[in-house]
Amino acid sequence: MSELTTVGIIGSGIMGSGLAEVAARAGFDVVVRSRTRASADDVKATVDTSLKRLVAKGKLEHAERTGTLERISCTDHLGRLAECDLVIESVVEDLDVKRALFAELEQIVKADGILATNTSTLPVVELAIQTQRPDRVCGIHFFNPAPMMKLVEVVRPITASDDTIKTALEFATACGKDAIEVADRAGFVVNALLFPYLNNAVRMWEQGTASKEDIDIAMQGGCNFPMGPFALLDLVGIDTSLAILAALYEEFREPNYAAAPTLRRMVSAGKLGRKTGEGFYRY
Repeated sequence: MSELTTVGIIGSGIMGSGLAEVAARAGFDVVVRSRTRASADDVKATVDTSLKRLVAKGKLEHAERTGTLERISCTDHLGRLAECDLVIESVVEDLDVKRALFAELEQIVKADGILATNTSTLPVVELAIQTQRPDRVCGIHFFNPAPMMKLVEVVRPITASDDTIKTALEFATACGKDAIEVADRAGFVVNALLFPYLNNAVRMWEQGTASKEDIDIAMQGGCNFPMGPFALLDLVGIDTSLAILAALYEEFREPNYAAAPTLRRMVSAGKLGRKTGEGFYRY
């Protein structure tokens, strides 16, 4: 990975801080960009909290924590990403917002830099064609929480070069992840399989087959899943889940991807899961 030394991260949410931690711990210099300097600094503070927890558990040396933090710098200026070898965006899951961001990054990031999206569902080719370097654009989809989850989906749009995909796979592997290459189809592998299951669990509950608590217990005890579908929907976010289902339905037009009515009503009511304190369960 000698040709890739500096990674830019755009976004100050949970995923942004997770990406910053993973990349910095792997030895890359990381530039975190958010819309305000305060929110960018919050990312570094979140990483520090996570690292302190690892030190307290004996899973990380104090010197490694210090070195990781020293490799992270924060900014509110996109221009600071100009010399990054790889830039990964993790902003709101909105195609128009991401299109505009990639068009802006094209004018800023050095010509041989790779521009990547952490989208879980949206078509990567739609972002690639906003640039003059579509061969240097791909998806690098980490799962939440990024420091813990082992899988990374490296998404190959039809425009990407072999070298871009190879570098993206090597980067994910250097971060200690199990990297797989997937085609640029909505949902990729994991979400294309996962969200029909989650959606059908809500439909089953709507139809009165069992309570949501008992459906969760059934899938944990019967399939050895770490959590049931309703607990997982609350963790992912009901709004995020609804957006993923909408993107899947838009591409495939299959009934399993048509969101259960309860999901739409919950989003309208602001019951989005853990992040709002209430979803299918209260937190």
